[in-house]
Amino acid sequence: MKKKTTTLIVILGFTMLISACQLGSSVPAATQTPMIIVATQEASLTSTPEPSETPIPVTATPDFTATTTETETPTITLTKTALPARGNAWFYANYITPTIDGYWSEWGNAAYSCGYVVYGSSNRSDSDDLDASARFGWDWNYFYIAMKIHDENYVQNAYGGEIYLGDSMELLMDTYLYEDFYYYGMNWDDYQIGFSPGKGGVGGETEAVVWYPRNISGSRADVLIGSVREGNITRMEVAIPWTVLNTYPYQGATYGMALSFSDNDNTSSNEQQSMVSCVPSRQLTNPTSWGEIMLIY
Repeated sequence: MKKKTTTLIVILGFTMLISACQLGSSVPAATQTPMIIVATQEASLTSTPEPSETPIPVTATPDFTATTTETETPTITLTKTALPARGNAWFYANYITPTIDGYWSEWGNAAYSCGYVVYGSSNRSDSDDLDASARFGWDWNYFYIAMKIHDENYVQNAYGGEIYLGDSMELLMDTYLYEDFYYYGMNWDDYQIGFSPGKGGVGGETEAVVWYPRNISGSRADVLIGSVREGNITRMEVAIPWTVLNTYPYQGATYGMALSFSDNDNTSSNEQQSMVSCVPSRQLTNPTSWGEIMLIY
């Protein structure tokens, strides 16, 4: 009698084990780890510059001190966050509502150097050929950038998605920085936006173009642009609605960011000859190589 009872218990236990395994194999999909879809480096994602090209190596040891290129603005020392600074570059955007006319006379914050060559170093003769600096600001409606570009020859004859083939600017921005801080590919929260100071010349038709994400790509009339030319210097201000970046600003908000400047000196051909950036490690499709920017009052 004991032997039969033992056999029955063993069979019953084995049956329960099989049922448990079958139940475990049918876990609802909602409880499983989601798959992250990553943007591939397609041939069409070539805007400024080609993704397959390797940036110029930077041998200097970077630090976290931002220096001004304007004598009227003092040097400021920045404080790192708990996570390491992306691209070893850190910036502040101060609360301001400027007039978008190209001039930054009403800006009182630091001007950051953007003279690191990240593409086409052999085509850039010196700082007179291409050099730049920038200031950053924000309010509840816009993210602002004021720029000063040294360029002996202004050439911009392209329009639409090809404005990077002339004198132009490019903003890379990661709006959800800490959610994918160590993620090497561009995805839905990463933005690539270009700006033209004027087709045919500063004072001509200005333009803002979103290249990435692809689902909102195209020209953006809601981005405000003001530009002026003074001798060999182009001055430019842009106001980008936060709605374009699909995020909401607040004191202390931190984003991944890289601002870069393309140059073309060939009046007979649309081409991107060189590029300088405010982030020395900048790579187009690798957000971990961009810098960081914090919104402050």
